[in-house]
Amino acid sequence: MGKVRQRVLARVRPAEQVVHPRAGGQPASPRLPSRLLTVCALLLALTPGLDARRFYPDDPVERMPRPVPVKSARKRGINDYYDFFKNTLTDPGRPPGKNIPPAGAVNSLGEVPDSDWYTNRHGRRRMAIAALVRGPEKAGPPAGGTWEVVAAKTEGVTPGFTIQDSKGGTFLLKFDPPDYPEMATAADVVTSRFLYALGYHVPENYIVTLTRQGLRLSSKAEVEEYGRIRPLREQDIDEILAPLPRDAEGRYRAVASRILEGESLGPFKFYGVRSDDPNDIVRHEHRRDLRGLRVFSSWVNHTDAKSLNTLDTLVKDGGVPHIRHHLIDFGASLGSDSITAKSPRNGNVYLFAWKPSALQFATLGLYVPRWMRADYPDIRGAGRFESEVFDPGAWVPNYPNPAFNRCLPDDAFWAARQVMRFTDEEIRAVVGTGRYRDSRTVDYIARTLSARRDKIGRYWFAKVLPLDDFRIENGRLQFDDLAARYGFAPAGDYRIEWSVFDNNTGKTTPIPGAHAFELPAHSADYLAARIRLASDPVRTVTVYVRGRSQVVGIDREW
Repeated sequence: MGKVRQRVLARVRPAEQVVHPRAGGQPASPRLPSRLLTVCALLLALTPGLDARRFYPDDPVERMPRPVPVKSARKRGINDYYDFFKNTLTDPGRPPGKNIPPAGAVNSLGEVPDSDWYTNRHGRRRMAIAALVRGPEKAGPPAGGTWEVVAAKTEGVTPGFTIQDSKGGTFLLKFDPPDYPEMATAADVVTSRFLYALGYHVPENYIVTLTRQGLRLSSKAEVEEYGRIRPLREQDIDEILAPLPRDAEGRYRAVASRILEGESLGPFKFYGVRSDDPNDIVRHEHRRDLRGLRVFSSWVNHTDAKSLNTLDTLVKDGGVPHIRHHLIDFGASLGSDSITAKSPRNGNVYLFAWKPSALQFATLGLYVPRWMRADYPDIRGAGRFESEVFDPGAWVPNYPNPAFNRCLPDDAFWAARQVMRFTDEEIRAVVGTGRYRDSRTVDYIARTLSARRDKIGRYWFAKVLPLDDFRIENGRLQFDDLAARYGFAPAGDYRIEWSVFDNNTGKTTPIPGAHAFELPAHSADYLAARIRLASDPVRTVTVYVRGRSQVVGIDREW
């Protein structure tokens, strides 16, 4: 591990309609939106030297081009048990004997361009606190008045309703477990806002209160029970509401999740690609935005990060149908496990793990891992959420996730850098959207998130050379040392070596005596600067400069 990355982001160039192998991972397959594009891609792939340029005039790309129209999108479901066993007993998406390839879906700087998967927000341009609190809100919460129940879920771990408000808006209503009021609903709302700020497409989630009198049963409402569809009854609504906690005024608390725009196509997988989507050209297990989601999930303890909690929808922009990819359902985040507080195991070991069981058996139960000794406050709304035992490198979801398994140090650095951008004030403001009645709950969760944030930065910044924001100022290469900025390490003693970079062949030629951070006097179109610590020759960053003024590329070694 630690080879210089050769990025290959397959990207449709809208002006010429030519496909280039580009920065960011391996194209999923030669399939492309038309025969012409397919032929171009094959020619480029099969003809050595046809177009071996590393950088193009429009690099670094900040936004993926207009999507190719999706002609025939198929709905699909994923069985929860199948997903669990497939990912637990096998490692889908990984060819046998192959090393983990560098991340895909990145530009020449290693950043993730805006797309139907991801949109840069707080990580690129700091959002105001009001915007962080607002999150994905567009149409707003359910309108007042009576809500019509159009469907219900009476089975499973989280029963609830589908309702329509007085303005025709459709929402899913989900509730807290009886013994933990506020816990799951707040986790759903708070985590959705953090993940939105971090760049993902998520639903509009709102905390609402309701009464039984405020619900009216639709004459067309149906419910699925034991695999059969039958009409929904008033009694079903009463039975769902009966065990739920109520406030002093007899109101129920719920999270209202607005139905996502477009036609629902079912979840996406964390490996492979959609064969019906010509825009889905980087295998999901190699996407940086999905690999880096491991770090984000560890921060907010989203242990249920799996395919069943994703959703693809077919949407239209400017008349062009395309597929948008969402993360959904965050009730099992922070200290919540949806129907109860999290077990101490959550986030520390997989649901099915041989090693902890073997240790317990071999020691006759005397071995007690550190995570079993964690302390949790007696705050029901917080569930079980802590920062003392939290280990960013060891954190795991409930069962293996193919993209998380392939999260390399540079993927984690990309994510950790964004987590560190959240200030204590911003974190507290977002936690406040959970509308906890007890201020101790807000205080505790905000403090815990801040502490987990710092652990994430300290751990992942140590895995690579944590330099960022490269720029040319007054003829000198400047950058920020993030470990020093956040107080994790003293400012480093850095060394630099300049070379001429041939953009057509990839060859570098050292420039004798060029060891200062000022740009060397040279007329080359591209220069490459290799930076390392004086005491560490392994972790390096190579920065590519075009025209003596623009940083156009970054490679990291570790």
